Amino acid sequence: MLKSSRKTGYLAAGIAAVIVLSGILLYPSLPEKMASHWNLRGEADGYMPKIYGVFLMPVFYLFLLALLIALPRIDPLKENIGKFRKYYNGLMIMLFLFFFYIHALTIAWNLGMRFDMTRMIIPAFSILFFYLGIVMERSERNWFIGFRTPWTLTSDEVWKKTHELGGKLFRLIGMVAFLGIFIGSSAMIFAIILAVISSLYLFIYSYLEYRKIDKREKNG
Repeated sequence: MLKSSRKTGYLAAGIAAVIVLSGILLYPSLPEKMASHWNLRGEADGYMPKIYGVFLMPVFYLFLLALLIALPRIDPLKENIGKFRKYYNGLMIMLFLFFFYIHALTIAWNLGMRFDMTRMIIPAFSILFFYLGIVMERSERNWFIGFRTPWTLTSDEVWKKTHELGGKLFRLIGMVAFLGIFIGSSAMIFAIILAVISSLYLFIYSYLEYRKIDKREKNG
């Protein structure tokens, strides 16, 4: 497992290195003001200086990599993370591939290519959410990864039930978002709304499940 985790870290670091090196090579060809934000219609509506557009996000990626490597080591319940570590490692790679893809689209746009940014992002967004659902279903109780409420962190049973339901909801969100390829940004908006509602519902659900279990144990 440790060897696999190291390979995952090296692969994620390699992705970050490719992002940095490509930015250095393409830097002279990029405009002084780079488009950095797009609205849901796929239109550029935010800009930043080239130095930040090329290198700010890679710095963030490196910080995120260090954080993701550290979390399983410092979690008080790190033995539980070990039980689903291959899915956690997969999530690390998925996140970095997602960021790499977004960064590549940003560079391509600023090199003069024109496309609907929202439609281009939707497949990556939907795949990431679908995989998050898979990780949620297989996760064990811990302090950093998953849907953490006072009740999921207190009870393994509440954690399991909440994350099994959460996994199904997140996979559904991923599939709804994927429809945006065909019907446009409205699917993306609906997926975001669904994600917010699902998070609120899971919070309430974890509380109700805890109350149910607590009542059962008191009456037991």
